[in-house]
Amino acid sequence: MATSFDEHERSMWAGKATAFERSVGALCAYPADHLLDAADVGDGRRVLDVGTGPGTVAARAIGRGAAVVAVDAEPSMLDAVRRRVPAAEVRHAILPNLPFSDECFDAAVSNFVINHVGDPAAAIAELRRVVRRGGRIAVTIWPDPQPPVQRLWGQVFDAAGAQRPTDMLALPEDKDFARTEDGLSGLLREARLKDVRCEVVSWIHRVDPEDWWSGPANGIGKAGFMMRSQSPSMIARIRREYDQTVADYRDVDGLLALPAAALLACGTV
Repeated sequence: MATSFDEHERSMWAGKATAFERSVGALCAYPADHLLDAADVGDGRRVLDVGTGPGTVAARAIGRGAAVVAVDAEPSMLDAVRRRVPAAEVRHAILPNLPFSDECFDAAVSNFVINHVGDPAAAIAELRRVVRRGGRIAVTIWPDPQPPVQRLWGQVFDAAGAQRPTDMLALPEDKDFARTEDGLSGLLREARLKDVRCEVVSWIHRVDPEDWWSGPANGIGKAGFMMRSQSPSMIARIRREYDQTVADYRDVDGLLALPAAALLACGTV
């Protein structure tokens, strides 16, 4: 059953596929091949991509010869997958209740999704349910402490003096977990996965400054939720602080070079 946190998250992403692809799509795409390697995705494997977004991971899995079922809770994302990845079977589905029988996949992957669900432990348990014995599960999340690519927005909002909205929901303490290697590994072990391991994947995200600004400006993620609560004059102040802050990250070609990192955990059913 959906929690208030789940509903809050879905409202933030409703209709956001195009804005997502422009702003953070490439950022989220970087660990895709690491994720597929960790899940042992290759030719002939039947793979479930949960929270597929615009279908980046699904497309790469199909490129490896896998048969892919791609699911997401957001209809605009599913429309994007149907256009971009016609070889994928596309379904609407919401964790932790997937419309599949037990043990019907060889692997399940979930790229930056577990951090957006109201019951992360139940979500991992549901992935385990639909993967056959000996199959693999791999997930990514953003780490804590945050890398500069994400910490930047908090710095910008604080420098501008923006007030945090009071209606932004957080996970209840009994559902939350530490966004660390040990915390994410523990989540997988609680679901009785074997051979669990977790690693930090680091990279430099290169992006046009206007594309990076467009994410929060179009309501993407928590930064977008915060931006929507500001007055026009405050948004103008935030923009000035943004321009000053990102100057330190501009490369010679004008793109931003933002250090990024993700946690990647995997295990065997």
